[in-house]
Amino acid sequence: MKPPFFPLPSGRAALVPSVLAADFTCLKHSLAPVRKLADWVQVDVMDGHFVPNLSFGPGIVPGVAAASGLPVDAHLMVEEPGRFIDAFAAAGAGLITVHAEARGAGACVKKVKALGLKAGLALRPKTPLSKVLPYLQVLDLILIMTVEPGFGGQAFMPEMMPKVKAARNLITGSGRGIWLQVDGGINALTAGTAALSGADSFVIGSALFSAGNPAAFLRGLKKKL
Repeated sequence: MKPPFFPLPSGRAALVPSVLAADFTCLKHSLAPVRKLADWVQVDVMDGHFVPNLSFGPGIVPGVAAASGLPVDAHLMVEEPGRFIDAFAAAGAGLITVHAEARGAGACVKKVKALGLKAGLALRPKTPLSKVLPYLQVLDLILIMTVEPGFGGQAFMPEMMPKVKAARNLITGSGRGIWLQVDGGINALTAGTAALSGADSFVIGSALFSAGNPAAFLRGLKKKL
């Protein structure tokens, strides 16, 4: 089976709606405004152990892909991501992001790549950037969490910006095309702050789906960034 398409870094900002904040009474209607405006969609997968919340299984991926018309990133905020990689790959995720703090993170990154998919590594706020170094030559995305993962609607942590700047320097030094993503408390103001620090991929949840006109919100943010 041919791996699903997933965009590569292009020098432009990538806007990534988080399905966690969408309206699940009508997912198709909620995701309609992001079609052709966002770059991909993120599904936050939580197991109630790694983070104190529960969310989605792989069954949501085909519906999200169909409703949005966009590639899907499965962000695995789970204790044992290795148990779920095959299922999310089979469901159609084009990017699978695991946490550096999770069990067997390195083996998981290798498995994702072996399946022909894009691989991301996420860092909680207290996790040092050095955790990405062993995988820098294979990663397609580095995610710097700008809140403690687990719940949407939290306040952005500006103290993460030195880590974002250091990650940008690492990526530039590697000579590779690696997305530098921020996730947590991202809105029009904080996205600009993170962009100035070197981020080029922005996960947007509450600020997007609570906007009166989500499509206009995305157009304005893309123009600003």
